[in-house]
This record gives sequence, C-alpha cells and structure tokens, in this order.
Amino acid sequence: MRFIRLRILAILAVLVVVGAGAWQLLPSDEVNESPIRLGTSDEVTSLDPAGAYDAGSWAIYSNLYQSLMTFRPGAVVPEPDAAESCGFIGQKLQTYQCRLRDDLTFSNGRKITASDVEYSFERMLRIKADVGPSVLFPGLDTIVSEGRTITFNLSARDATFPQKLATGAGSIVDPDQYPKDRLRTDDQVDGSGPYTLKSYEPGVAAELVPNPAYRGALKKTGVAVGIRYFDGSEALQAAWAAGDVDVTHRQLPAEQLAELDPGAGEQRVTEADSAEIRNLVFNVRDGAPLADRKVRQAVAWIIDRGPLVTKAYRNTVEPLYSLIPQGYIGHSTPFFDSYPQSDPKRARALMEEAGVDLPMRITFAHRDDDANKEESAELVRQLEKDGLFEVTEKAVEWQAFQKGYAAGKYDVYTIGWLPDFPDPDTFSQPLVGRENSLHNGYTSERMDALIAATQQYSDRGRTSADFKELQQLVGEDVPLIPLWQKKDYVVSKQSVSGSQYLSDGTGIWRLWELSWI
Repeated sequence: MRFIRLRILAILAVLVVVGAGAWQLLPSDEVNESPIRLGTSDEVTSLDPAGAYDAGSWAIYSNLYQSLMTFRPGAVVPEPDAAESCGFIGQKLQTYQCRLRDDLTFSNGRKITASDVEYSFERMLRIKADVGPSVLFPGLDTIVSEGRTITFNLSARDATFPQKLATGAGSIVDPDQYPKDRLRTDDQVDGSGPYTLKSYEPGVAAELVPNPAYRGALKKTGVAVGIRYFDGSEALQAAWAAGDVDVTHRQLPAEQLAELDPGAGEQRVTEADSAEIRNLVFNVRDGAPLADRKVRQAVAWIIDRGPLVTKAYRNTVEPLYSLIPQGYIGHSTPFFDSYPQSDPKRARALMEEAGVDLPMRITFAHRDDDANKEESAELVRQLEKDGLFEVTEKAVEWQAFQKGYAAGKYDVYTIGWLPDFPDPDTFSQPLVGRENSLHNGYTSERMDALIAATQQYSDRGRTSADFKELQQLVGEDVPLIPLWQKKDYVVSKQSVSGSQYLSDGTGIWRLWELSWI
C-alpha cells in the first residue's frame, strides 16, 4: 500500500514567540479529553476481517486488530507487529515462518497463541466471503502452529507473502468469539490492536479508545477517536462546514478539494500523491454483452479521460493509462499507446466486426454516492453519444453494489482501488488474477503465468519486464479500463496535531498519530 511520495502542504503552523505571544507555548492545566471526531464517506462492510476487502473496513481493522507484520508510513518492507520475528525458510520462497510475541492478549483479556493465528487464516480461507480477502492468498497451502511458531507453506514461490501478512487480511481473531465457518455479526470486536471498540452503530458512528494492553511495533496508542460515517461527500462537507468533525478524510467533494487553501488559518491541509485508482470493469462471463474482447476494445476507443479529470474531479485526479499506477515498479502506459485518443469510428468498426446489434444495450452500475455522480454521468454520455451503446444506469448502495457485481448482475461497473501493500502485485493478482476480487469472470492462463513470474523474485527490480508484459496483456484483453489516479487529502482543524500522518495515501488510518494541541 505504499511507494507514496508525500507532498505536505501546511503541515504545521509555525509558532513565533514574540513578547506577549509567549503564553501560547506554556503548558495548560486544562487537558482536552474528548474524542477527536473523524469524518469520512467510506463505509464499513463488516467488522469481521474475514468478511471485507474494502478501504472503509480495512481502515478500522488497522486500529482494532493486529497482524503478524505491519508497515511504517512510507516503508516498503514490513516489520514484526504481533510477531517477534518472521522470515522465509530456505531459498525457495515457499515456506514462511513467524515466532509470535509472548505478551499479547485480546481486548477481552484472553492470551493470544500461535494456534489463534492458524485459526484466523484457516477461517478466512474456509469462509471465502464473496467480498472478503481470501483472494490475496491463492497460493497459501497449509498453516501449522507449534508452540509460539507459525509456519505458512505455499504452493508456489511468492516473494510478496510477508507484505500480504501485514494487511487487514492477516488480522488475528479470537476463536472463542469468531465462528469457524461463518462471519461474526454482533457488531463487536475482540482484537489486539492499538484501539478497542467502545461503541459502534453501523453506517453512523464508531468510538475507539486506546488499548492499554496493546503490545507491538507502535510506541504509542494515541487518544480516543470518534469516527462518523456520512452518506456521501456532500454530507461530509456540510458536517465539516458546521464544525461537527475535527478531521476529514475520504472524501470531501472534488470542488471543495480543488479550492482548499493550505494557508487558511482555521485548517490544516495535507495533500499526498497516492496510488488510489479507478477502473471501469467489464463483466466478461460467457453470454454477457461484453464477453467479446472486440466490444471491450471498442469501449477503450470511446473513453475520453480528459472530461473526467477536469470536469468531474476538478483536476484532483490524473489520467491513468495502465493497471499499475505511477510510482510503482514496471508502470507503463498500454492504454495510451493502443488507444491514444477517443475514436468512435474505430469503436464502431470493432463492434461491427463483432457482429453485435447497435446500439448495444448494457447496464452500468456504480456506488450510490454523490462523489460518483458527475463521473458516472460523463461515462454514460461518452458511451451513448455516437449511438454505439444504450445505457441503463444504476446507482446502488455500497454493500448491495458489492454483492451485485460479485453475482454478475451488471455489465459494466466502476470500482476504486487502494493498494494493499507497496508492490505492483497488489494491482495484478487481486484485479486480474484467477478468481480476482472484481468477480468479473476474467481468466487467462497467460495472465496467471505472468503473475506467477512476478512473484518469483525477492529482488523486486527484476520483475519490471514481467509487469510491463502483464499490463500490455490487460490492454489487449481489456477486462477493465483504467480511468484515473487520485491524490489523497486530509483536512483538520488547527487544534488537532498529527493529521499529516493519518494517511500515506493508502486509505489506512493511523489514528494513534492524532492528538489535541
């Protein structure tokens, strides 16, 4: 989830001590003990880490649960968290072993054992939730625990396995509280992260308090944080304007982000280059309207990213022409090379070669969020303007939307994606590998071979050529069309410190960095 270059604007106000102004630096007898209020328009699909693979859920997992490994902000190599040590055994990159810390407890007081780690992984793989994270571990064969040692046996080489352990998919849960064959549904959490869940109202609010029993990589556990979930960007903006939240992240409306003034005295603004991307995804199952590759290539000749960037997102995003975004090993631009500009004539010729009736009737779906409205309207306009497609647009509530595309209900849909770890593999296996998280029916033996090839080397620089070939194949098969790459914004009141460290552009929250001034 990294390879992020931060560009911080107005990170800290400079305090100038002159004469009577010196009192501002003196300690106060009054300590603000109220929770810091964090507002977001993201949603939590499930509090159970076996049941969700989305930014809103994983942001809270990183605070309530522990994984064996974790990432420092901006780091590309994970370090132990719940583990005391971890490493590959031998040179084959197929056996990975960790030794668990001996001082860990769940928030309910129960001591954590290596068998709990084994249980957590086996449970996640057994449940295999349709919108869960099991797709991250297609090569995980067996897990064996003995004493404080956990051994992961892989069916094939995977140099990125340690990074996958550091994600929300590696969250450790209590076997006494999390059923082995189904998701937990009582809106409670028993984890061992830096925070515990004091209260939770789905879709509305969550209150997190520091966990005094936490032991791991972090040196501090921060202050209490109250998270408020808003139904769209406009509602989040209204709450910020009214002073109802102290920090906002993901996502104020594009027009507000474009007009943010880092020099405004009443706020702090952190702008970071990130690897968040958006793809237009095609249902390629047999019998679907877009199962024919020529039709998907026709859409690639239609799409014009310019209006999306300038009109829908007010230049807070940049056009993206590849599956792997800028800043990652192997990034290339196959969609610019093959489809350099919108050309309806070439699109029509491809559809005529495919022998389809025009206009083709398709269903286009997206999350029901006002942040998506302008983008979706522009995409529909582009698809319909030359008479090649007749589009039925559906705006769907987030959780229903996830289940809908997983079940193949939509012909075309837009999905945002945040990297899980700092390696281009996070954009390949989960998005275009066999049984990928997009559930669009795309399979390719050549693609799977390329993904396997990129996982062979611990020296990740050696993977560049394979990743470029992989991206070229995406440009040819067009299971999806990359649209844009986004910047990351955190806005906070001047009374809050640490907001510049809340996110490194991945969507994961480091709530422990926040405090009152």
